[in-house]
Amino acid sequence: MKGQTPRSQRQLQAALEALPRPVYGHAEALPNIALGYRHRHPWGQLSYAAHGVLQVHTDAGHYSVPPQRAVWVPAQVVHQVSCAPGTCLRSLYLDPQLMIWPTAQCRVISVNPLLRELIRSFSELPVAYDLDGAPGRLVAVLLDQLAAAPEEDLVLPIPRDPRLRALCRRLQQRPDDSTRLLDLSRKAGVSEKTLSRRFLRDTGMTFRLWRQRLRLLSALPALQRGERVTDVALACGYESLSAFIAAFGKQFDLSPGEFQRQNALHGQ
Repeated sequence: MKGQTPRSQRQLQAALEALPRPVYGHAEALPNIALGYRHRHPWGQLSYAAHGVLQVHTDAGHYSVPPQRAVWVPAQVVHQVSCAPGTCLRSLYLDPQLMIWPTAQCRVISVNPLLRELIRSFSELPVAYDLDGAPGRLVAVLLDQLAAAPEEDLVLPIPRDPRLRALCRRLQQRPDDSTRLLDLSRKAGVSEKTLSRRFLRDTGMTFRLWRQRLRLLSALPALQRGERVTDVALACGYESLSAFIAAFGKQFDLSPGEFQRQNALHGQ
């Protein structure tokens, strides 16, 4: 009913009125669900995609999280989460005073085998684990590994300029749109040069690179679902399969087919 808090949100709020420890993420006590509405927490959240593709949306950007990656959302950042059915999600909640990373911004990080096992082992600890014993030492190693994890360029920054934001929303809905930058600038009511300058200022990327990243990140959910690589390439705006495979390999260091095989393997 309109105006009521969704049941999943009430469950999460009941479970997390306060963190019982500086790092919290018990597998059974914490509902590992994707909250598909805008919300925020008074603590930081690390969401790890063991299997499937996780997507986190904020006002500043959209973050795509393939298998064996994790996304960090700092405290008080308004965000929305989406993922395909069957996605295996594990979440950790961290006291903001821990300050693992020097800047308070969202980021996608790689999860190596050691970090993966630390997350799994931590999720099996009691909620009120011993801070001064072996569990506390495991948490210290976990935090060290998080701080050392390399960051990946899997964010699609969203411009601050309202006209550019509207343009980006249209392209996100139609990643196969091949309208030229000149024509897009006319629709936005600015010159091509002005649009390019403002886009670079707001996103740190040229429009061409932004559009390419949009298309590649848009391909991940479809590839996870097992759709034909050729169909995914066309749906994302690529005119040739070879161009899509080359761009995908440059972004992710593996081919679309290898991505599908790895995703299937992790899902077993």
